Amino acid sequence: MTAGLACTALERSRTPGAGGLKPGDGPLSPPARICGNKAILARGPSAAPKGAVVIPAGDNSGGVLAHNWTIRPDTTYWFAPGIHTLGLGRFNQIIPAQGDTFIGAPGAVLDGQHSNVYAFTQRANKVTIRYLTIQNFGTRGDSGGQGVVNHDLGAGWVIDHVTVQDSAGAGVMLGPDNVLAYSCLKDNGEYGFQGGGAHIIVEHNEVVGNNTDNWEALQPGCGCTGGAKFWGVNGATITSNFVHDNRGPGLWADTNNRGFDVERNYFARNQGEGFIYETSYNLRLAHNTFVRNALAAGPKLEGFPDSAVYISESGADGRVAGPYRNTLAVIRNTFVNNWGGVVLWENADRFCGSPANSSTGLCTLVDPGVVTGRSCKATRIAIEPYYGDCRWKTQNVLVEANDFTFDPASIGSSCTLANYCGFNGIFSQWGSVPSWSPYHGTVVEDHIMFDQNNHFESNTYIGPWRFMVHEQGNVVSWRAWRRRPYGQDAGSTMNRQGA
Repeated sequence: MTAGLACTALERSRTPGAGGLKPGDGPLSPPARICGNKAILARGPSAAPKGAVVIPAGDNSGGVLAHNWTIRPDTTYWFAPGIHTLGLGRFNQIIPAQGDTFIGAPGAVLDGQHSNVYAFTQRANKVTIRYLTIQNFGTRGDSGGQGVVNHDLGAGWVIDHVTVQDSAGAGVMLGPDNVLAYSCLKDNGEYGFQGGGAHIIVEHNEVVGNNTDNWEALQPGCGCTGGAKFWGVNGATITSNFVHDNRGPGLWADTNNRGFDVERNYFARNQGEGFIYETSYNLRLAHNTFVRNALAAGPKLEGFPDSAVYISESGADGRVAGPYRNTLAVIRNTFVNNWGGVVLWENADRFCGSPANSSTGLCTLVDPGVVTGRSCKATRIAIEPYYGDCRWKTQNVLVEANDFTFDPASIGSSCTLANYCGFNGIFSQWGSVPSWSPYHGTVVEDHIMFDQNNHFESNTYIGPWRFMVHEQGNVVSWRAWRRRPYGQDAGSTMNRQGA
């Protein structure tokens, strides 16, 4: 199904659900069609701004950009129309100075020729890059965990109206107080962008076709694929982006992120989940649209219901500073023909100090002066505060006023109950390792289901939805999901019926 056809499905009448709240109201069409859009990307000045240093087209390796000591702080560099190169040296790159601006004329392209690895590097602050196409940096399978633009996570960078494409690693790296706006991140080897730091803004971008090098095949289990990845980001605003057709998840926030506002985005046809929030805190996910996500990954994820939104060991916690400390809210989103809807999961064996903790060496944020990977050990973990605080928890999650539409026939023959297609859920698994874990058996299953304030309510469902609840593999009907002991989806409707 194309995005246009999906919009037709979304344009049906929207009326308040049984709880009196309006159902999901994500965008009816992609809010940011940037890639190839000359009206947006080609607004750069056709002549050099007053006082700017002119960079002529051609090989710039011997010119003003050749050595960082020739670049002056607070200087504007204007790239003339045409192809710009930096020679053939692997580490030929542009090293900005404080406050520099790099701006492209219409048709200006910085081409790494698959010889240079990086385009803009080092740690100058308050650098601006605009109206450039940046392409062909690195070679296939190169630059894992690295990036082409702002390679070293400089603070205060503004990157807008750029295209970064066909390059190894991530197209863009985002550091503290960075802004990425009105840009096309397309067909890059690992991600469209990666983020790390604090106070990041990502708005009105198109993120498409990334992870062309299929990093999960290069490094099985790396968790390093998709449209974009955030690591340990303190505060992010992610609005009005079009994230689609990426190999792997669309957007993925992994390990000790907090204070995310993700609104009015359109996630479509990503091979994995549209959005993942993993071992992180304090999120508002609102007014987004999810269309046909996880259709490639879903049939392969044996024994587990893949979903458009995956909340994994993440929740709201008042002890972690920043917004959304009381409720991790998944509200008023629109879901159309994804492999699944929203899954709330907690791995019973994953906690600080456990060999099953894939966030190696890292621990939770709730009491870092006391609770650490070293202190969460066999001799202490069964007592407080370690018992409660060594685990990342899926807690205080509210999934409310969303619109879930699901037609198995439109997804394909693999969309079956046996393949866990068409599921929402709240569950964990039987705890088993390590031998000294105090979370063996049903301990975490009971916590996530009954003790951690996780609720679906006032949602609307169209289609043959099923639910996985309490324990992985425990599939229940709509009626059982809503009744005791689970009590989910109060005020919700299934195929226009409440009960």
